[in-house]
Amino acid sequence: MVRARGMPKVKSCLAEARVQQLRPYVPPPALLFVTGPAAAADEPVFSLSRANVLRIAWVTGAVLLATLVLTVLTGRRLVRPLRALTEAAMRPLDEHRAPMPVARDDEIGYLARALNDLTERRDQAETQRRLMVSDVAHELRTPLTNIRGWLEAARDGVVPSGPALLELLHDESLLLHHIIDDLGDLAAADAGNLRVHPERVCLRDLVTQVRDSHLTAAADGRITLTAQVAGDPEITADPVRLRQLLGNLVSNAIRYTPAGGAVTLSATVAGAELLVAVQDSGIGIAEQDLPRIFDRFWRADTSRARATGGSGLGLPIARQLAEAHGGTLTALSRPGEGTTMTLRLPVTP
Repeated sequence: MVRARGMPKVKSCLAEARVQQLRPYVPPPALLFVTGPAAAADEPVFSLSRANVLRIAWVTGAVLLATLVLTVLTGRRLVRPLRALTEAAMRPLDEHRAPMPVARDDEIGYLARALNDLTERRDQAETQRRLMVSDVAHELRTPLTNIRGWLEAARDGVVPSGPALLELLHDESLLLHHIIDDLGDLAAADAGNLRVHPERVCLRDLVTQVRDSHLTAAADGRITLTAQVAGDPEITADPVRLRQLLGNLVSNAIRYTPAGGAVTLSATVAGAELLVAVQDSGIGIAEQDLPRIFDRFWRADTSRARATGGSGLGLPIARQLAEAHGGTLTALSRPGEGTTMTLRLPVTP
């Protein structure tokens, strides 16, 4: 028991001896100073004296002034072209407007290009609107003037009010009704309300109906009208609108084909596409006039005589009907060699 109790004292003595033995080899404590060793501990490095406060105020004011000037200059540089674009966009439609200069290749430059493009399209639309109003007035004035003239002549006893006069008045009223119907179709197409009601249609029967309905007009002009259909295909289309489309093409071909000429209406199904061609041996269309034949009220004959042209709405309506069926209508012509109108429609299985 005496031996066991003396063991801790022995260990403590050994540890003390080791500490004493290693003490010469331990370095002294290091002193760390934030300032110099000779500086007072409570003396601040930067004091908020009156001079220092004024210096801080001047520097802060100078920075704020420089920032304000830079912001104003940058803002004016950005706002100046935007203000010019706004003024250009707010000008009246009847005022001549020069294109905005585009000298930058950033967002403002893109906006200026878009505004120039929009201005050009708006000017074109305004020009077309004015021309259309003038053309509509001209087209409606002609039959109304004829009707009024014949009625006044009959009232004054110049011409007898018999069956011949009634036939003339009936023809003029039909022409007036036809123009109004065409304008209604074009208005519906522009508004996106031109609807088609597709159903299964026998192409041969439809082409035959179109040919038969124009045989009288072709015979009056001494023109040979034929129809050719490859096979006996069935397609999905609106039969009423498709007959209207082909009727416009055939009547237009008969109108511009001289006596002794021929008009051929052919149809075939090639793969997933229906091809209908109306070919005539008429006077043809000049190359510079070909891109404009689908414009409303446009005629190659500047005299706008009834003998050489209808209302000028047949081909525009035909193209609208083709697009309503998901197809296209194109023209190929040469002066003196006739014209070929080609209708392409997708064939639904």
